[in-house]
Amino acid sequence: MNLAQFKRRGYVKEATPIEYLPNFSKALGGKVNVYIKRDDLLPGTAGGNKTRKLDFCIADALEKGADTIITCGAVQSNHCRLTLSWAVKEGLDCYLVLEERVKNSYKPEASGNNFLFQLLGVKGITVVEGGSNMMAEMEKVADKLKAEGKKPYIVPGGASNAIGALGYVSCMEEIMNQMFTQGLNFDHMVVPSGSAGTHAGIIAGMVGNAINIPVTGIGVNRPKPKQEEAVYTLANQTLELIGAGVSVPREKVVAYDDYVGPGYSLPTDAMVEAVKLLATTEGILLDPVYSGKAMSGLIDLVRKGHFKEGSNILFLHTGGSPALYAYLDCFRK
Repeated sequence: MNLAQFKRRGYVKEATPIEYLPNFSKALGGKVNVYIKRDDLLPGTAGGNKTRKLDFCIADALEKGADTIITCGAVQSNHCRLTLSWAVKEGLDCYLVLEERVKNSYKPEASGNNFLFQLLGVKGITVVEGGSNMMAEMEKVADKLKAEGKKPYIVPGGASNAIGALGYVSCMEEIMNQMFTQGLNFDHMVVPSGSAGTHAGIIAGMVGNAINIPVTGIGVNRPKPKQEEAVYTLANQTLELIGAGVSVPREKVVAYDDYVGPGYSLPTDAMVEAVKLLATTEGILLDPVYSGKAMSGLIDLVRKGHFKEGSNILFLHTGGSPALYAYLDCFRK
């Protein structure tokens, strides 16, 4: 697929590593071989998957003459951190709209990403109630800035639109090349599935390049039917944007909702176990909201015998470790 037709800023300059996790695989019984795609090592303040998406989204913003970026997320949003960091790099102002998905959870003095918002010089933060129409809330901020003579550009939550999802079509093509050059072959891929852009981009990249590897999304927010529909719709929108001439079969989209726990961003014992297990076996940090819960799903599926013995499983690490520092009580029990 021709991604060269789309402008990007060049934030991703080289492929992120694919690493085998021998100690982690052994800790899970040694019946499958777990590998990890290290998108936590992407450029941008503290790294993470949103850099791939923002590579395209911010290029679009600059092409349209924007001088200000507006985006949204939860109160400890990794996406907001990375959007802000790339706006700083580009000399753009950045305003954040934060959703209190858990009532009274926003604390300006908190550690983790809240601290980094301030350190990076965010121009403004608006906090809204959980369940708010986030696009409408961002448009309110945009209208105010337009009245002041600014030229704002709205990046949707997670940079999860067809433009942003191009970043993970590109990632899938990068993985395909690494498999070929490194002599790797994967039987299954497991990805975090939240705002849908990463999961949709991976699916679009798989289908558009005829890579027949099953993908399992581990949902971190919505019920399974809604999450699968969101991923399916966005994956097809992305293929249409590219002009790929193919569409995603519905059965290719799988997103479990078994590992969300009591709600988005709320800790689970399984997440804590997953974060601790990867840290103590491989020295790799997950985050408590996305990659931690996604890895807890992979662990559970391995233990249940979901994957054929001897399978090579690739886990996509989407980053987010700064959020760990806002969850210290969970790990110090």
